[in-house]
Formats: sequence, C-alpha cells, structure tokens
Amino acid sequence: MTETTETTETTEVLDSHVHFWDPRGDISYPWLSGAPPLNRPFLPDDFAAVRPPHSSAVFVEAGRVEKDAAVEIEWVREQAEHHPWIVGAVAHIQLEDPQAAQPAIDGYAQDPFVVGVRRNLQDEAPGFLADSGLRAGVRLLGEAGLPFDACVRERQLPELVELAAACPGTTIVLDHLGKPTSAAEDHPWRRELRRLADQDNVVCKLSGLATELSGEATRALMVSVLREALDVFGAERCLYGGDWPVMTLATSYEDWLAVVREALAGYPAAAAAAVLHANAERVYRVRASS
Repeated sequence: MTETTETTETTEVLDSHVHFWDPRGDISYPWLSGAPPLNRPFLPDDFAAVRPPHSSAVFVEAGRVEKDAAVEIEWVREQAEHHPWIVGAVAHIQLEDPQAAQPAIDGYAQDPFVVGVRRNLQDEAPGFLADSGLRAGVRLLGEAGLPFDACVRERQLPELVELAAACPGTTIVLDHLGKPTSAAEDHPWRRELRRLADQDNVVCKLSGLATELSGEATRALMVSVLREALDVFGAERCLYGGDWPVMTLATSYEDWLAVVREALAGYPAAAAAAVLHANAERVYRVRASS
C-alpha cells in the first residue's frame, strides 16, 4: 500500500449493493414479516435522501417469492426510469435447474439493465453448493457473460471455495464478506476468506459487516476487517456495497461509507476509486451516473 495524501471524500461512488421494496404492492417478500424494522416501503426516493452526491447504485434482488422474480426486475426498471442513478439490477434465477433457468439466463444476457444474477444461498442445507445442477447453472451464467452474486453464511465458505473452483469461467461476487459472525484473530472465517481470494474468479463486496458483527462492530474493528479483505483480495477485486436498507439495522449509510473510506486511507487515489466505483463498473458492465 502506497501512502497518499489524496482524499476519498470526493471520489465518485457506485454502490454495488442496494435493495428496494414495497410490501404494499403486488410483490411478496415473506421474510419481511420476521424483520419488523424493515417491513415497510424502502424506495429509491428514500435512498436518494442518504446517497452521496455524484453516486449511483446497482439494485440486488431482495428475496421476493419465486413467482415474482421477473416482476421485481420490471418494477425496478420502472423505478430506474425516474431515478437514472439506478444503473443496473442483479436478478434472481433458480439456478439449480439449469434447463429451466436457461431461457431466463439467455433473456437477461441480452438485457442491458440486468447486470448479474443472485440465487440466495445463505439458508440452504450443508452440501447444497456442491449440487451438480447449481454448478451447471452457475457455469451457464459465465457462458452468458453474467456474474454470480453469492450470498452465503460463513459456515458455507468452504463450499463456496469449491464452487468457485468448479466454475472458473464465471465471476463469483462474494456478498457481505461472507457474513462473518466474529472478527477474532483465530476465527475460521479469516482462513476461508484467504482461500476464496486464491480463486481468481472471486471478487468481494465490502458490505454488510456492521449488520453481521452486530455488537462487536466497533469502527476500529470494522476498518481492520475491511483492510484485511483489501489485503487478501487486492483493491482491484473489492467493490463498495452499502446493503441499504438492511444496514440500517446496525448503522447509518453515511457512517458505513465513512468506515470504508477510512479503510482506504493510505491507498493510492486510483485504488480507492477502483473500490468505490470502477470495479463495480467492470464487474457489472455499467457506467456510474449521478
């Protein structure tokens, strides 16, 4: 890391991970009933009130019921017509049935608004990431030029290492640093993060940490963990993510962005810019727009 006196405060921001939902509408989000603080509309206008100037964002599927997956993307597309800073969307596809998934993959590959796919894995049983159908579906994404967002819990990281190794042609985007529950020096998460970083097709979102570490998440500790991720992946493979509005359970948007900027202090301006916007532009094939 090269010391620099340049600041990241005015660096353009492309948030690689935001959600929007409106439980009053026709799209159903069953998980919200178990999260009362989040069980209300969180809309682009709400995010616009907290996003920094000259920033843009990528929407990530928000856990709606399976039948509403395509409807969710069309709803977000409509939102983006009024909020051009929403520059793309990561859609849901049930990848473990690759034959059934192929039409959706082909369609999204031709849709400039859809920039990736996430099949949320965090609540699946042990061994699910080794499923041959899932792996075939993830490979299809790579063939179509679509990255795969992997939302897993720390217990699943060893399986994700093997999935990444089995799908070398697909860019795997690790959401929320693999959801560590502890930042202890001897915690297995640290070892598995390094193993993931050894897979050249894996990139890491600097997101979700305050929510996952909860009461342990002091600012100094989060900065330390982010710097470890930056060290093992390299700044060229890390993407800034806010995880709004889920992150509001633990912190404010302004404070989380400040933590990430503090972790980048001392990095060259080009490296900070890569993390804050350029890497997301590359991975998701979008252009930041304020």
